[in-house]
Amino acid sequence: MKNSHSESYAAAGVDVTAGYEAVKRIKPMVESTYIPGVMGALGGFGGMFAPDLAGMKKPVLVSGTDGVGTKLRLAQLLDRHDTIGIDCVAMCVNDIICGGASPLFFLDYIACGKNDPARIAQIVSGVAEGCRQAQCALVGGETAEHPGVMPEEDYDLAGFSVGIVDEEKIIDGRRLAAGDALIGLASTGVHSNGFSLVRKVFDVERADLTSPLPELGGKSLGEALLAPTRIYVRAVKALLAGGVDVHAISHITGGGFYENVPRMMRDGLTARIRLDSFPKPPIFELIQRRGGIPERDMYNTFNMGLGMVLALPAAQAGQALELLSSAGQEAWQVGEVAAGPEGVALG
Repeated sequence: MKNSHSESYAAAGVDVTAGYEAVKRIKPMVESTYIPGVMGALGGFGGMFAPDLAGMKKPVLVSGTDGVGTKLRLAQLLDRHDTIGIDCVAMCVNDIICGGASPLFFLDYIACGKNDPARIAQIVSGVAEGCRQAQCALVGGETAEHPGVMPEEDYDLAGFSVGIVDEEKIIDGRRLAAGDALIGLASTGVHSNGFSLVRKVFDVERADLTSPLPELGGKSLGEALLAPTRIYVRAVKALLAGGVDVHAISHITGGGFYENVPRMMRDGLTARIRLDSFPKPPIFELIQRRGGIPERDMYNTFNMGLGMVLALPAAQAGQALELLSSAGQEAWQVGEVAAGPEGVALG
């Protein structure tokens, strides 16, 4: 690459040497995520991974892809880019773990108006941290300059992950039954959904994002909103390793409770969730009050403090809560599965 430089391409707005500098900066971050199975090195045309299939009767690959959405605008306004990558990883691996699969590897895609190697390194540092939290490897990615299409300071971030599970251990709700307990896992706040509404409520382009707010326990609005999405891989794996018979899992993302919880239910069953059974982070009360948002719309847009809901035998609820606590995950028994047509009922 020492001889790779095009004056004509640079004049058109794409500096390939900046790309090489970015790769040089992120190489140690990428390598810090490597787990057994990674093959090759950063810079190849394809990321390679050799999964360990020992003990698996019928391995099934499970994939997930997502972006961070307009939460990126908060990162840009605050000029803080080192956590947004955690969000990107979380949005993919949290979906994968819902099926009982362990994430194996992750790839990211960054589109930007102008390649700033220092900023790209900040973004990828968050991606690498997310991969470490998810116990998966960052095996590749792509950074693309889009001059004339995106403003120089603008960027977008997306990614995808692949995981693996033995077919007989897939979690898909088949064994869900009336009487199952519902366990809710605490979120860190808004996570990465509903930010178009959040930005409108707070008029973030003109808002004070840095001053401490008493309503947020002394945190600033920007700090509360930019809190990275919690990654639930270790918590769910701790339950499975501990022998908990998890019947179904729902990742509470866009569409909140009313859209996501029914996705884990079987016909004729309803998840009855008690709203007084778990605390709501103060950021949600602030959003609702400032925006004059009806309660139902809040639960139809945000996670409201629960980033994931699991269904498991009621007799194992206590064991599950103990295992989650030992794994550092705050959780509560938030309801039960009952006969009914609604899919989810909040009360």
